This record gives sequence, C-alpha cells and structure tokens, in this order.
Amino acid sequence: MKRIYSNFFAIGIIVIGLVLILSNIGAIDWNYSQSWHYLYPVFILLLGLKILIDFLRGEGGFWFGTFCILFGGLLILDRFEVLAFEFKDVFKLWPLLIIYFGFSLLRFGKKGTTRKSSVNIEWEAGSKKKKNKKKYMKNHNYAIGEHRFESEGWTVEPTQVKNAVGEYYVDFTKALIPNDEIPFHIKGWAGEVRIILPDNVEFRLEALVKAGEINVFGELSEGINRSTYYETPGYADATRKLDIYVNYKAGRIRVDRI
Repeated sequence: MKRIYSNFFAIGIIVIGLVLILSNIGAIDWNYSQSWHYLYPVFILLLGLKILIDFLRGEGGFWFGTFCILFGGLLILDRFEVLAFEFKDVFKLWPLLIIYFGFSLLRFGKKGTTRKSSVNIEWEAGSKKKKNKKKYMKNHNYAIGEHRFESEGWTVEPTQVKNAVGEYYVDFTKALIPNDEIPFHIKGWAGEVRIILPDNVEFRLEALVKAGEINVFGELSEGINRSTYYETPGYADATRKLDIYVNYKAGRIRVDRI
C-alpha cells in the first residue's frame, strides 16, 4: 500500500512536468500563470502525502507532512471559493504548534526538564587570514513570535536563530559590524523574513524556502523548493563581510540593500 501511494505521488509529479513542457513548446494551449494559481497548492498537498508516506517507512517527518496537507488543502479550498485562505494566512496555522507540544508532552514529557534559550555551537571562519580557526556562534531557539534586530548600534555577532512560526526583521544598516567574517543564520518552519543590508558591506546570501517566495533586490522567485544565492563582487577578498543563510519551510523572504 505504501508503494502504491508513493507511485501515485511520482506519477502526479511526472504529469505536471509533462504538461509544463508541452505548454512551453506550444504543443498545448495552457494559461500557465492562471493554472499555477491552482497547481502549486496541489503540489504542496502531494508533498505532504509523500512526507507522511516516508514517515510510515521511518524516513520522514509526521508534523511537516501534516502541515503541508493542511496548508495545501486550505489553499485548494480557497481556489474553488469554498473558504477564504491565502498564502499569507499561513500564520493562522500556528495552533498546530500547540497540538505538537501537547503530543510531545504525552509521549516524551519529563518532570523538571528545562530548555535553554541560547547555547554556543562552533563554526569555522573561512577567511584567508583565519583559515580553520574555531569560533563560537550563538544559537537562539524560539517557538512563536516576532524578532527584530533594528536598534541603533546593535552589534552583529555570529548567530543562528530558529523559530517555529514567526517573523524576523533584521536591519544591518543600523548595526555595528566588526572587521571579520560573521555568519548570521535564520531558520524556521513558517513565517516571514525581512533583511536590509548596507551598501558598503560585502556579503554572501543563501536563501531557501520549501513553499513560498524569495525576493532579493526586486528579483522574485516563488513556488515550490525555491532557492537563491547571491555574492557581492568583493566578498572573497573582504575582511569585513556577512555570511547570511535563511531557510524556511513555508513563508516569504525579502532582502533589500540601501
């Protein structure tokens, strides 16, 4: 039965790909922009089914699969005007976290356990002068909420922040950036990330989203499994530079430079 469901998912993806190819070469008349509005919710739903099938095999994640099925299903219902639910309404699904934590307590809860909000993990500097030198990166874990790095004169440190559902606003134009290569990593399940970069600082950016959109300097990429890589011309030789990494399951990532 598991193999049947997996084959069904594979056939669905193959059919979608063939239709796109036939449309691109003019073999069929298909309004891509209008059809994509209906197509990507179906893909999210199929992705969720595939992840749940993998979970039954001991390979996938139950909660992310459930999220994709619910998210894709609500988008499909919106397309057929059964109810109103847009992509930006992903934040309305945050109660899933309460359900998740509830099940976690039932299965794995331990009396007196605590969770640290910040720990240090090692990273390796990649600059020529400090090759292979070990440093420490602060790791902050949050569940839900909005987090802003925008106060005047805030100091940029090697940082990794994780958020299940929420928003990040990071304004590097107001920050004190040391003369070093500094990693700044943001990871999350669902949400929105807005980053503003100064014009006088070299940086490297890698942004990934499973379902959603990435907008870097006005260049928009939206859909399923979107990724963007950008490196300023002087990044390799600069001593002061940022290494920015953003990874979200579902949401919006926007990067501007002033």
